[in-house]
Amino acid sequence: MHIGIHGKKFDQKTAPFIQKVFDELDKRKAEIVISEEYQEQLSKNRITARRYATYKEQDDLQYLDFMFTLGGDGTLLEALTHVGPTEVPILGINTGRLGFLATTSKQEIEQAIQCLFSSDYSYDERTLLRLESDEKLFDGLNFALNDFTILKKDTTSMIVVHAYIDGEFLNSYWADGIIVSTPTGSTGYNISCGGPLVLPQSNNFIITPVSPHNLTVRPIVVPDNCELSFTVEGRSGNFLISLDSRFETIDDSVRLKVVKEKFKAKLVKLRDNNYFETLRQKLNWGLDVRN
Repeated sequence: MHIGIHGKKFDQKTAPFIQKVFDELDKRKAEIVISEEYQEQLSKNRITARRYATYKEQDDLQYLDFMFTLGGDGTLLEALTHVGPTEVPILGINTGRLGFLATTSKQEIEQAIQCLFSSDYSYDERTLLRLESDEKLFDGLNFALNDFTILKKDTTSMIVVHAYIDGEFLNSYWADGIIVSTPTGSTGYNISCGGPLVLPQSNNFIITPVSPHNLTVRPIVVPDNCELSFTVEGRSGNFLISLDSRFETIDDSVRLKVVKEKFKAKLVKLRDNNYFETLRQKLNWGLDVRN
C-alpha cells in the first residue's frame, strides 16, 4: 500500500503520536512518501521511518492509495491541493485543536490504520467549488473545499460586491466582504458571520455577507449547479480574495465566477465517525445544562 503523508510543525508533546503513525505503517510494510516541507519537520524532531521517499507539491500523486494529514483542518486543506483532481482519499489525523475534517484523534491512530488495511472504512465525498476569472490566480489551484471569500484589504471603508446568479442580478452587498461557502465550509468562516449550518451532502452553496452595512441583508442558500459571478468596487481599488486559507490581492478590473468543481474531495470515513456527533463535540451544538 502506498501512503502519502503531509503535516505541519509540531512540538515534543505531539512527537510520540507522529512516531506512532510511522511505526504502524512500517509494521505493515507500507510504501511511504512524505511532502518535502514535512520531512524537514520530521528530521528536526528525530522521527524515524523504515523507508520513505519525498514528494514536491506539484508532483503527480495519483498512484497513492491514501493521503494522511497530521495536524488540523488547515493541514488537510493543504494536502487537498497536493492531490487535487486525482481524488486520492484523505485520512485526517487531528494533532491540533478543533478538527471538523481531521476527525481521527491521536489516541485512535493504531485503530484507524488497522481499519484501512482491513478495508473497514467508507468514503465521504465532499463538493468543491471552483473559481474562474479573466486572470490566472492561485497558481492554477483554483478550487476550495470550504469557501471562497472577497474581503476589503484595508481597515477604512467597506466595499461593494455586486452578485449575480446565472447572470441574473442578486444583490449589491455593502459590507466588509462576502463568503461563498460549500456545505463543508458552513461550519467555518460562514458560521462565525451568522451563516447557517448545512449538511455536507446538501448540494448547495451559501452566500454570507461579512459585516453588512444594511442589516436587512441575510445569508442565502442557493443550488450548487448555478453560476455565481461577482464584480467589486471600493475606494482603494484593491481587494483580497481567498480559497480556503490561500489569499491573493486583485483590483476592481478582475471578473470573478464561482461554480461547482468537476471533481470532489474524498475523505476517509471510519465506522464510528458521525457528522452530528462531530457537531456536538466540536461546537457544543445543542449543549444545554437542562439536558
